[in-house]
Amino acid sequence: MTTTDNPTTPDGVVPIRTGVLAGWTLGEFSAADMTFPTYRRGVGPAIIVIHEIPGITPLVAKFANEVVSRGFTVVMPSLVGTPGQEPSRFYRARSMLKICIANEFTTMAMKKTSPVVAWLRALARNVHADVGGPGVGAVGMCFSGGFALGMMVDDLMMAPVLAQPSMPFSVGEERGADLNLSPDDEAAMIESAQLGCQVLGLRFTDDKLVGNRFSTLRKKLGDAFIAIELPSEKKQDHSTLTEQRDDTSVESVLDFFAEKLL
Repeated sequence: MTTTDNPTTPDGVVPIRTGVLAGWTLGEFSAADMTFPTYRRGVGPAIIVIHEIPGITPLVAKFANEVVSRGFTVVMPSLVGTPGQEPSRFYRARSMLKICIANEFTTMAMKKTSPVVAWLRALARNVHADVGGPGVGAVGMCFSGGFALGMMVDDLMMAPVLAQPSMPFSVGEERGADLNLSPDDEAAMIESAQLGCQVLGLRFTDDKLVGNRFSTLRKKLGDAFIAIELPSEKKQDHSTLTEQRDDTSVESVLDFFAEKLL
């Protein structure tokens, strides 16, 4: 594994001045034979904000800015899509296709951790080494919703948040209950929870993309799993922190980060 030296804050790079990512600094991070752009802003303990499909949309950036305002260094990796672009049906379909065919993501296989999680672990370690603090937090959304579980392999992950975790895609009951983790990573997640690491999860109650994962998490983590389950008002209710944002839930996530890391 190779990493660049302090890749998210390269010397001489001026923060973006215009658009929805104004104030953020563009960088790049390489690890586990993968390289992705990163956007960084803020001071304080590190939070990794992992976007949903189709990418870093204006509403994902809005949420990330709120995390920054609570006293955190936020790094947003850009795993797919065009940062700052508004979502559309075509844009979502294009990003979904890339996720389905890219080797970095495991969209259908059960009991397997997506390879990109190794990259995210390395990113979290890198940023933590730079900013310090008691540990790091992470929030994943939709296809990335379960990635924070895989990041619990490292002891520094102290505030994992899962927003509508949707992989592997819920084709059938068995896949809908799977956590997108290898047996070893699942065992590490359970051990971390037993040692005191709590997991916060959010979903709409009728969201079929989430499947039965919350039941699995309750079974495996017990009281260490904190669930926020919102009543569905429309069929398309899915994105708890962005497109169908629930303000109370956003505050709960911010409070969770503050409780664990500040």
